[in-house]
Amino acid sequence: MIPSGSSPQPPAARSEKRSGNRTAPVLLPFAPPYDWDAVLAYLAARAIPGVEACGPGLYARTFAHAGGHGILTVARAGDALAVTGAAPGIEARIRRLFDLDADPGAIRAGLARDPLMAPLVAARPGLRVPGAFDGFELAVRAILGQQVSVVAATRLAGRLVAAFGAGLPDGAPSEPGLTHLFPTPEALVEADVALALNMPRARGAAIRALAVAVLAEPDLFAPGQGLAAATARLTALRGIGAWTAQYIAMRALREPDALPTGDIGLLRALEEAGRRPSARDLEARSAAWRPWRAYAVLHLWAHDAARAHDAARARDAARIAEQGAGCAGDAKGAGRVP
Repeated sequence: MIPSGSSPQPPAARSEKRSGNRTAPVLLPFAPPYDWDAVLAYLAARAIPGVEACGPGLYARTFAHAGGHGILTVARAGDALAVTGAAPGIEARIRRLFDLDADPGAIRAGLARDPLMAPLVAARPGLRVPGAFDGFELAVRAILGQQVSVVAATRLAGRLVAAFGAGLPDGAPSEPGLTHLFPTPEALVEADVALALNMPRARGAAIRALAVAVLAEPDLFAPGQGLAAATARLTALRGIGAWTAQYIAMRALREPDALPTGDIGLLRALEEAGRRPSARDLEARSAAWRPWRAYAVLHLWAHDAARAHDAARARDAARIAEQGAGCAGDAKGAGRVP
């Protein structure tokens, strides 16, 4: 069960194997500062029902790896993440998911050269780019998220899992809410995703095309291709445009300079005096952030979210003031019939 308490303390031993399964947490170190709460919140908002779950201080998910399957959990333990239940050899995928190999000092120094980014980086020095446990899973999720909200995309992903994902077999480890593996390319290559999810047929066809591509090119989501080469391969696929390709490169391929220039949240974050920049303006401005534009994206998204939160609080305060004035007027006019 996902606990509601604090993160576990570092175990005395780094790992222990029994019958091929690890029963003690494995520590995966990182260079501090590390904004665990921000990474966890990002993943929680996008957690795929049936496959992923987040509780206070904890991330959990189902997985298939090297012919096996199970459920792993991740929590912070000092300057490391403590992983429980992972199969041997899966650590690299977890490190990519949580961006544990980033150099926060180099990123901070690079972005702080820009006057706009300097205060944002200073406010959140440990911000990381949440990655992907599996490139195909992330790419399917990105296609589902085209032209819809995060909440709607998450709901669609859950329905996709229920329709086409393999259920965990009897006797497998269990966690509340974690019931399925994410669908494989083989499961989706001929699936009528659009019919099952009641969504545009073009989007279902894009998911099938992606499945075909992954089966034909198993290295499609291999890190280290280079941003230009990787996005060129992705945009050659049906239904994947520049924004989706850059988003996949940023998260699944761990390309630190990826930038989805048409992203509305980024353009809104750069809005000044009521003027919102264009995608071309953002591309030009981002030259100062190279080679760390993906990290600038996370800082700008956080900045945009903070401004939206402040605006909402201001609107709530104004409404409360209006209601107070209305109550005072009612008191003064008590007994009158309008």
